[in-house]
Amino acid sequence: MRRSGTIARQVLWVRAGRRDRGLRTGVDRPLIERRFPKRRYPRYDAEVAAIVPVSPAVAPVPPVDEAAAISIPLLPGARTTARRMKFVLVNGCTLASLTLGMLAIFLAMQGEVRPAALCLIACVAFDGLDGALARRLGVASPFGAQMDSLADMCSFGLAAPVVVYASLAGSVPPAAAAVACALVASCAAIRLARFNVSPKDGRFFCGVPTTMAAAMLALTVAIGLPVSGLVLLGGVALLAFAMVSSFPYAKLARLVKLPPWVWLAPVIGALVDIRLTFALVVVGYLLSGPVLWLRQRRTI
Repeated sequence: MRRSGTIARQVLWVRAGRRDRGLRTGVDRPLIERRFPKRRYPRYDAEVAAIVPVSPAVAPVPPVDEAAAISIPLLPGARTTARRMKFVLVNGCTLASLTLGMLAIFLAMQGEVRPAALCLIACVAFDGLDGALARRLGVASPFGAQMDSLADMCSFGLAAPVVVYASLAGSVPPAAAAVACALVASCAAIRLARFNVSPKDGRFFCGVPTTMAAAMLALTVAIGLPVSGLVLLGGVALLAFAMVSSFPYAKLARLVKLPPWVWLAPVIGALVDIRLTFALVVVGYLLSGPVLWLRQRRTI
């Protein structure tokens, strides 16, 4: 009996152990954590981490081909020595415009306002030269376009307001001059960014171009318009808003095709009174945008 009792006890122990293990496998995780708060279950944690849902707001990141990203050339097309030299020449004109803009800032800080304005006029010349050379030599590239935009922001979006601020010193309150010049810089940045991402129109600009606005400001300072500081301050603010407006302004290539007598009138006027003629030309150009806009709306 002792032997048979021992065998019976072993059978009951094995069955109870198996049943106990089966029940333990079905116990929920929170119950186990309450009973054994310090015990960790690595296998259970790995399974939970594997089934955690991914947020739909986070888009999957596609694999990046590092070899293809590194091999993008700055100059598309045949990379011959002649084309590289042309590419360097064009970008050298862009850097010259940037350097002259920096020089204009330094001169304006020293009180040399008119030489600073002449540097801005030279910036405008180099800015037009690099684009013309890039198209003529066949070395236009996305790199050159982005570099030209950055140089325009430094030369026309920053240097021009600094020169204007130096020219307004003593004639208007410094706070008002600072606000107007900051408005020019902000609108120039918006204008350049919009130009980079907007479709191009071969006939008109959307708003006054940054280069044209800087040329107007530089010539205003260089010739010294005989107007009060408050009038000049209002003109600077108006020009800033004209840069970010939606009014169409004719491009230079379209202006060149005007009848000769249209160009003869400003030339004769400049010989008589260059300041008054310049003021009338600037006002006429700024008013041409709203006039063309109204004309387009009537035709539609």
